Amino acid sequence: MSSDLWSFSLSTYARPGVEQACLQLQSAGVNVCLLLCAAWLGQRGVACNGQRLQQLRSVVEPWDSDVVQPLRALRMQWKAIAMNDTELNALREQVKTLELEAERHLLLRLERSAQGWPQAEATDLSLWLEGVAAGAAHLDRDALHQLRVAASGT
Repeated sequence: MSSDLWSFSLSTYARPGVEQACLQLQSAGVNVCLLLCAAWLGQRGVACNGQRLQQLRSVVEPWDSDVVQPLRALRMQWKAIAMNDTELNALREQVKTLELEAERHLLLRLERSAQGWPQAEATDLSLWLEGVAAGAAHLDRDALHQLRVAASGT
């Protein structure tokens, strides 16, 4: 597995079924960057606790609401009309690239936040995934399991 969170996220997201699982969980209100970070931490054996979950949420929430969500909303707003407007479609693709870059920066912030946490203390990454998904509306347990399996490499 990759040692940095960005590389881990890219390789995990590319695994069969993970993209769909992440999108289902996102629809339930779970932040995908936080999910991928949780999977990464669990895979590395970092112990999950309430303080660490809150620390990660405090990193995610302002960046997601102030940076990622406005870019995503604009991209989605332009989706239908950009199908018949090549210039707008080109701009939409630039917004999409910027949205991905904003998510990369969020993952870097999450990685820095967890940098000093000891590894190899825990063996079950499910605690991380359940912790970040807690409170989500209509949580899809199958999607969460799909992500756990992909992140653990089994």
